[in-house]
Amino acid sequence: MKHLAFPHGVTRDDLLAWYRANRARTRWIFDLITPDAYYDRPIALRNPIVFYEGHIPAFGVNTLLKLALRQRGIDEHYEQLFERGIDPEDETVVKSPTESWPSRAEVQAYAAEADARLEHAIANDVLEDANIPHLRGGEAFFTILEHEQMHQETLLYMLHSLPYDKKVAPPEKRTDYRPPATDHTAVHIPAGRVTLGAARGGAFGWDNEFPSRMVEVDAFEIDRHNVTNGDWLAYMQETGAPAPHFWEQRDGQWYRRGLFASEPLPLEAPVYVTHDQAAAHAASKSKRLPTEAEYHRAAYGTPSGEEREQPWGDALPDATRGNFDFASWDPVAIGSYPAGASAWGVHDLVGNGWEWTSTIFDGFPGFTAMPSYPLYSADFFDGAHYVIKGAAPVTARELIRRPFRNWFRPNYPYVFATFRCVR
Repeated sequence: MKHLAFPHGVTRDDLLAWYRANRARTRWIFDLITPDAYYDRPIALRNPIVFYEGHIPAFGVNTLLKLALRQRGIDEHYEQLFERGIDPEDETVVKSPTESWPSRAEVQAYAAEADARLEHAIANDVLEDANIPHLRGGEAFFTILEHEQMHQETLLYMLHSLPYDKKVAPPEKRTDYRPPATDHTAVHIPAGRVTLGAARGGAFGWDNEFPSRMVEVDAFEIDRHNVTNGDWLAYMQETGAPAPHFWEQRDGQWYRRGLFASEPLPLEAPVYVTHDQAAAHAASKSKRLPTEAEYHRAAYGTPSGEEREQPWGDALPDATRGNFDFASWDPVAIGSYPAGASAWGVHDLVGNGWEWTSTIFDGFPGFTAMPSYPLYSADFFDGAHYVIKGAAPVTARELIRRPFRNWFRPNYPYVFATFRCVR
């Protein structure tokens, strides 16, 4: 079994430790809400909070136990009720799959049984089998592990919209940050080739990451740093553009609504906006958003022509390289992680916020849906979603790899996504 986060190979003990760490973090995230918030729907475009405490274990049962290992499930009703989330175009077409959700005790009892069954499978069942599509390279096991980490981020941006009196703030995360960057120049990136995606038969990836392809990229200039809250404030004053979802105004003063507290607007931190807002800002400066290929060239390319696994080189992600893997709850000042800069001197390409691109989300030529989750990507090849790259503060480190792709609708305001401009 191969995974880029485990360069020396993956053992049963690795998988079991990863699974348990995931479940512990997910339980901890649910403990951040007060009991009366359990059935709340902080974002109308997503299911209520209760859904996710059932969805994560049900996905593991449906995907690994029932589909890959051909074992019986636990509760057919729950495995249908919690099977899949929603992604409506707007609030007018939102339909809840049910008006009556189980009690939290019932959901947690189901999750406990699922945990026991899934841990037993990881410890005892066949991990990989080239003759079973769902088990090639251990696909189903990695699928349930990364799926949970993705939903930890989903939960946190949902909880971001929950009123503060319905959240229980944990101890504050503190990190020593550099002073805010002052160099706002653009960086010239010469023409060159980039590799998008990954070759089949190697390490685990989601279906939209395959197969790899080479793309020629023309020369371009890209902002050394992300657009900041201060930049956006000046843009608002110049053009009358709307404030981002993460801002609020009180007594004439702008504040950033952090995950657990509101604070005076940190002007040096990157601004989180929708794709539409980012594109409009870029156009106002006679610039545009980078394509996915241009992002790759700026992030992973080098003046000598080689490509790196990460912007900083081939070393695995760690706490010195960027604001990710729950290093903090909210974005920090741009340029706070110089050890994470790319070969061209472009900062924060991974961490501190996902990065919008101008590329419509679609499969690469030769795309094939993955057996363990055939609708994971294909349902979103609709021309209505844009690729985002990089990582947010609450993106797990196992998801931080060069071919990983994320995507959202261009008007979706809740995701932790920033941007930079190119010309």
